[in-house]
Amino acid sequence: MHKKDAIYLDQLCPKISNKSWRDSLHKITKYKCIYCGNPSESLDHLHPMSKGGTSRTRNCVPCCLSCNGKKSDTEVLSWYRKQKFYDPRRAMAIRAWTEGDISLALRLLQWAKPSNQKE
Repeated sequence: MHKKDAIYLDQLCPKISNKSWRDSLHKITKYKCIYCGNPSESLDHLHPMSKGGTSRTRNCVPCCLSCNGKKSDTEVLSWYRKQKFYDPRRAMAIRAWTEGDISLALRLLQWAKPSNQKE
């Protein structure tokens, strides 16, 4: 059997692949919101789907429900700069993530201050 003829489980059930992808994004950020550092419960589209954004790794980041709801469909960096938990290291991580340099984004997140956001 040739590799091109193989049928993979994620082709039969795309939700398995989608869940695995979502879980891997949460895992690499240690289940923390990229914006505020609180536990991540959802994924946010950096460039909103309503404005043409896609569900690709460089456009989706783990975030908490609070940040996801507050950001809504606004441009990510202009929204983030207005937050009281703004951290320039996280802003640089967000920019690196959007440019596809996730390893740099993760290194920057290691140096970011944790937030005490309770709203």
